[in-house]
Amino acid sequence: MTRTIVIGGGIAGLASAALLARDGHDVTLLESRAELGGRAGLWESEGFRFDTGPSWYLMPEVFEHFYRLFGTSAAQQLDLVKLDPGYRVLFEDDARPVDIRSDRAANIRLFESVQPGAGQALDRYLDSAAETYDMAVKRFLYSSFESFRPFLVPDVLRRLARLARLLLQPLDKFIAGYVSDPRLRQILGYPAVFLGSAPNLTPSMYHLMSHLDLADGVLYPQGGFSTLIESIAAIARAEGVRIIAEARVSAIRVSADKMVHGVSYIDSSGQPHDLDADIVVSSADLHHTETELVPAELQTYPERWWTKRMSGPGAVLVMLGVSGPLPQLQHHSLFFTTDWGTNFGQIFGKNTSVPSPASLYVCMPSATDPSVAPAGDSNLFMLVPVPADVTLGAGGINGAGSATIERIADAAIAQVAQWAGVPDLAERVTVRRTVGPADFADDLNSWKGGALGPAHTLRQSAFLRGTNMSKKIAGLYYAGGTTIPGIGLPMCLISAEILLKRIRHDTTTEPLAEPLPARRFGPGAAPAESAHRRS
Repeated sequence: MTRTIVIGGGIAGLASAALLARDGHDVTLLESRAELGGRAGLWESEGFRFDTGPSWYLMPEVFEHFYRLFGTSAAQQLDLVKLDPGYRVLFEDDARPVDIRSDRAANIRLFESVQPGAGQALDRYLDSAAETYDMAVKRFLYSSFESFRPFLVPDVLRRLARLARLLLQPLDKFIAGYVSDPRLRQILGYPAVFLGSAPNLTPSMYHLMSHLDLADGVLYPQGGFSTLIESIAAIARAEGVRIIAEARVSAIRVSADKMVHGVSYIDSSGQPHDLDADIVVSSADLHHTETELVPAELQTYPERWWTKRMSGPGAVLVMLGVSGPLPQLQHHSLFFTTDWGTNFGQIFGKNTSVPSPASLYVCMPSATDPSVAPAGDSNLFMLVPVPADVTLGAGGINGAGSATIERIADAAIAQVAQWAGVPDLAERVTVRRTVGPADFADDLNSWKGGALGPAHTLRQSAFLRGTNMSKKIAGLYYAGGTTIPGIGLPMCLISAEILLKRIRHDTTTEPLAEPLPARRFGPGAAPAESAHRRS
């Protein structure tokens, strides 16, 4: 049986471990922290429960497909509700918020009410987004790009000219061809932020994202995103995966013939261990994996490679327990500055700085989920995009973070209070925690302290994003948001499936058939409980 080690217990690591175990591997997963989830973490205080990372449930068919590979479903695993409105948008110089509804027809009417003719334009835009999304799922997202032969098919060849335009034209220019109202342009351009990029840097191929929120609608798992992590961890364990927490991997061990030999890790008591393996999968940050865990002479992506890459944004996270209700906010609320192009320039430009005021995001899950806050109170999660810069500092509890991070948090609270019409917001805060770029670097080994991973620019998308296997060490593979296909919970699930395809040398481009057959142990195979550990 193939002995496989997975590094990292975020969603990509857990999904990878589950899929490989289902495929017959003897899998051990090592997670450096005490809890699983990675960026999709959980923090609790005084009756408030905060998701510390992802908070949008988009691409529901990706989650459904993953669950069906194991013979279950999202409905069996999660308690999903559709949000309506899907989200609210508040604008700096306009007191009228815009509520994005849960279905396409309602949003077409909404656009028409804001700009005459924009409804019909949105109809055409969403037709294009749906076609592009379907093409992406069928031909690109589930591909390891091990071979380009599968792309030489009629449906791709017929669209080459259009695909070229979508790759070369930035998203903001593409949007400008449909609507002129600046508020509507911002609504259509905001999905670039989900990709760790900016509308002027993101290929218009990614206008497919609008199919997800404006046509499909936005879902939420009751109990928060920790329930998603718990369900995938339970599936992994049911498939026989051994999960070892508080196990910090210090090196990926390589034999003299440049084949992976296993890993070295430090346990919770500080004791070193070696664990042998035939395959190692790192779902940790790719920069950390390559520059810290792999010998310098065997790095596929050495430091000089990263100097030519662009990080997605950093973030200041602000988690607030607030006394009383906040009817001025929805489950998801977006705050857009008038000159948000300047905001993006401050984050991604050569001379970076912290935007003020900032285009920021607020999640209030207590609007939907009574389990995340004491009865009658409100749970707020704020995300302020900032440059990926660890020198901005770390956060803390009740104002104990670095001075810069706490000032950014104070400004965000004041901005939300003013724009949303909640003048006493700061006085009603009973629980407060902040997180800064230095926390992302320290806790998650995130490159430059970025919140998401490499930005989805043209040079960092699809096969240009890199490969999910080492070019110099046989048996070393990668998964997660820093490799293909990219950023976000659905992309991390897809990255796990692409990993399985790569190991199998499966060059097909479509999702695997459901369910995934379970490969049972053959005669003489090692028992599942064998840890292959040398201490």
